[in-house]
Amino acid sequence: MGSTDADPLHIAMFPWFAFGHISPFIQLSNKLSVDPTIKISFLSAPGNIPRISSSLSSTVQIIPLEIPPVDGLPAGLESTAEMTPLQTELLKKAVDNMKPQIVTLLAHLRPHIIFHDFTHQWLPSISTPLNIKTFIFSVFSAISGAYVMVPARLPSSQIPTVDDLKKPPLGFPSTSVTMLKTYEASDMLYVFKNFGGPSVYDRDVGSKKNCSAIVIKTCLEMEAPYVKFIESQYGKPVLLAGPVVPQPPTGALDHGWADWLGQFPEKSVVFCSFGSETFLKDDQIRELVLGLEMAGPPFLVVLNFPDEEDTVARLNAALPEGFKERVKDKGVVYTGWVQQQHILAHDSVGCFVCHGGLSSITEALISDCQLVLLPQKGDQFLNTRLVSGDLKAGIEVKREDENGYFGKEDLCEAVKAIMEKVDEEPGKTVRENHRKWRDFMRDAAVHEKFLKDFVKEMKRMVLGVDG
Repeated sequence: MGSTDADPLHIAMFPWFAFGHISPFIQLSNKLSVDPTIKISFLSAPGNIPRISSSLSSTVQIIPLEIPPVDGLPAGLESTAEMTPLQTELLKKAVDNMKPQIVTLLAHLRPHIIFHDFTHQWLPSISTPLNIKTFIFSVFSAISGAYVMVPARLPSSQIPTVDDLKKPPLGFPSTSVTMLKTYEASDMLYVFKNFGGPSVYDRDVGSKKNCSAIVIKTCLEMEAPYVKFIESQYGKPVLLAGPVVPQPPTGALDHGWADWLGQFPEKSVVFCSFGSETFLKDDQIRELVLGLEMAGPPFLVVLNFPDEEDTVARLNAALPEGFKERVKDKGVVYTGWVQQQHILAHDSVGCFVCHGGLSSITEALISDCQLVLLPQKGDQFLNTRLVSGDLKAGIEVKREDENGYFGKEDLCEAVKAIMEKVDEEPGKTVRENHRKWRDFMRDAAVHEKFLKDFVKEMKRMVLGVDG
């Protein structure tokens, strides 16, 4: 595609229809759109656009897509947040059926690059004839991609066993990740399962094998061994967008939460949240809240459930008898949405117990809250190893190998180690490392360089110009 230095670099963004994927694409779009030499078009389903437009830079063009009908997929469901697991698999089939629509759209738009997700393994085959580069944008950490989503993980067509997945793939770098627990490896079997179409593994690896470049929201300072392993596995450019730190939250914390948190001393409150799509079983909810009660500090726990009906009743049924009365002066357990970034930034919050989702970890690392990690599924296990093992910037709750069970004593021990034992290990080292990574991730000059280098490499690959 002919171009001059004055032409804008036109990028199309095409994330999978899950807000855990859409949000990183939005964050990257916002950072890139600051550059006047870059034009961005953002593709998504109409039902997602109101939420997307409220977060996306006004300079970004939003283009609605039509989701083709698929038997069993109700019309109007356009985000995985509203879907059952079976409907999510049907949505992937609908995405595959979007190929003719995307061909027409790309022929009209003619972007230089389309950033796409793991679900679009067919995109390179339709983009290459149009002279459009395809960059798969991984919204996961490099460590999780290196451990699971590489050709070395599946050297034959046979689906791996739990014992296979407990061990790193052949050639995996020597780091703190040596073995996964049985329950963690069992959870990862999902990505190799066939639900009437390509598996998650086949989609992801197929996308990476056929794309022009792989983009990961990380940096060498944090994940160099895993980035280099991915590069060696695919033999193509791996571009790093940096950690893609979210913008500071706008507006103020809700008065109710601000007043409640404001009654406690600085750095004394434990905030616990598992996001909107990670759920604990009732027996583990009981151990969690009893562990927080046993630890002693005041706490705010946010828990959600797979469906939105009677969530308050379900929460009350899961809590131990007499618990609410015992902790009424220092503990709150809540179901629903909260302003997580605002709460993490509050002076009274000193510890964050979370599921190890990459966005939550990033928000915690840029705050003054110490991290206690209780991963529940997929990439969360490996994100946790990165933070607690390689970076030594958080503490993981001890769990049983077979089923991942944790008791109230395990949760209490982790919280106390980070909150109370100021001069004892491992808490002391973790706090020092957290401070180091917080300063690194808050450094505007560092992020400016990440972005500048990233844009320069894209323009070199696509336009044949430097900068």
